Amino acid sequence: MLNAFLTRPVPAACMALLALTLAGCSSVSNVLSGDKVDYRSGSTVRESNLDVPPDLTQLSRDSRYAVSGGSVSAASFQSTRPAAGTAPTVAPRELGQARIERAGSQRWLVVDLTPEQLWPRLRSFWQEIGLNLAVDAPEAGVMETEWAENRAKLPQDIIRRTLGRVLESFYSTGEVDRYRIRVERTTEGSEIYLSHRGMEEVYTNQLQDSTRWQPRPSDPDMEAVMLTRLLNHLGKTTEQAQATLAQAPAQQPARARVVDEDGAPLVLIDDGFDRAWRRVGLTLDRSGFTVEDRDRARGLYFVRYVEPRAPQPEPGLLGRVFGQRNAEAPKPQRYRIEVQSRGERSAVLLSNEQGQRQTGDAARRILTLVAEDLR
Repeated sequence: MLNAFLTRPVPAACMALLALTLAGCSSVSNVLSGDKVDYRSGSTVRESNLDVPPDLTQLSRDSRYAVSGGSVSAASFQSTRPAAGTAPTVAPRELGQARIERAGSQRWLVVDLTPEQLWPRLRSFWQEIGLNLAVDAPEAGVMETEWAENRAKLPQDIIRRTLGRVLESFYSTGEVDRYRIRVERTTEGSEIYLSHRGMEEVYTNQLQDSTRWQPRPSDPDMEAVMLTRLLNHLGKTTEQAQATLAQAPAQQPARARVVDEDGAPLVLIDDGFDRAWRRVGLTLDRSGFTVEDRDRARGLYFVRYVEPRAPQPEPGLLGRVFGQRNAEAPKPQRYRIEVQSRGERSAVLLSNEQGQRQTGDAARRILTLVAEDLR
């Protein structure tokens, strides 16, 4: 394979010649020393080979939420803006009060701008980062990027610094990322919940000649990096943004646990309803659920979920001869996740699509997954 070839030792004379020939190519790189983000507008993602599991496949959406013409660009956004005199008033670029709040591994941004003031800035933020939008739904307060590869994770050795600029498309991290922003209106302005989801390419056999994509855990550190970048984009200096992140409260004790009530499991959270509702929404975004709809007045999230299963071994020779195949992937199931107020606490309940409480082992596994992310 070419990647293996590129990692072999190269004669020093050849390396020197290549370095002189390709020295000018380094100026086209947009990766700063120590930078953790380099998505290159998602141009390096091999879309045709990204076999997304059922739980990460988006259902058809309301046409109001669809991005007209595909990905959002600055030119298309400018062309769709209302005429002068009809556009809503937008606050100046300077951001006033802003803070990052934290509970366990979750962080979210609290700002004094309304969702209407934030939305165009969030669009330009993703363009600045180098990510295209797959979902742009201001009515729902949801914005989601396309899958993209973070090129900053590639090793910056001498071979890549020379050959890599010419043969860029042959390098791959084997990982792709997607980010989702959920904006909630508050009396102060807005709360911004940013979640990360990842996929990784793994070999499916011992010969390592076939691969597939599978989910990988969300990365709270990348969420923190993106929140800091967002603060910087909204008007804070780099130093101010980093200080805001550093001033977020430290890790707190576990605030969520699974308990039994009338023979059915539920998650008990030491938060009031408003905070619990928002934190549960962030957990669902991070934990492999597809939120199809929500009803805050009733405390309901309508979700779709596929339980992960252990990797299945490849069939042996006889199995291939006689047509043996691995078990089919599990189908997504629809659930209702309900957040109930319990005084100063809140409870998270799981029901099926018809609203019947779930009591089996599957329900306990799902609620345990939710509780672990809320800690």
